[in-house]
Amino acid sequence: FQGIIHQMHDAVDRVIGVIDDSGVVIACSELSKIGELRARAKEEMVFTTGTMVVEGYTYQPIGNGAKSEFLVFVEGEDKLADKYASILAISLSNIKSYYDEKCDKSSFIKNIIMDNILPSDIYAKSKELHFDGNDHRVVFLVRFYSRTEIMPFEMLQNMFPDKSKDYVIS
Repeated sequence: FQGIIHQMHDAVDRVIGVIDDSGVVIACSELSKIGELRARAKEEMVFTTGTMVVEGYTYQPIGNGAKSEFLVFVEGEDKLADKYASILAISLSNIKSYYDEKCDKSSFIKNIIMDNILPSDIYAKSKELHFDGNDHRVVFLVRFYSRTEIMPFEMLQNMFPDKSKDYVIS
């Protein structure tokens, strides 16, 4: 996020930045504020899913999920600060989703199974995602023929909770 914030700072004449879900500033146009704790914003994050104003800054969640991992902030409490925060949140949300998709091991495995990736790209991408080529792997194909009260996908995810080693894909 820091690279984008640095580039956006020239277009926005205010202090802008990003805080994580623990309330710590992780990227900011004023480098001295990085690492600063925004406790009130963190507390408000739990109760608000939209724009909020806390201690002279306008905050907007990044992404559209019910629980946001990050908040963008812009100095000021006016409509312009709200617009800047919205633009930054949209931009950073798209960049984050692109990065997550690019670096997502589950989607990589799914692309291999669905034959959506060139065989020549598999080795390079697996090296980029830090897959060990010498590990033994097992694939289970599970097919459900009838509907149940519990979702089969969620049931299988609960059976294999280690998301760094086990990949459950639908």
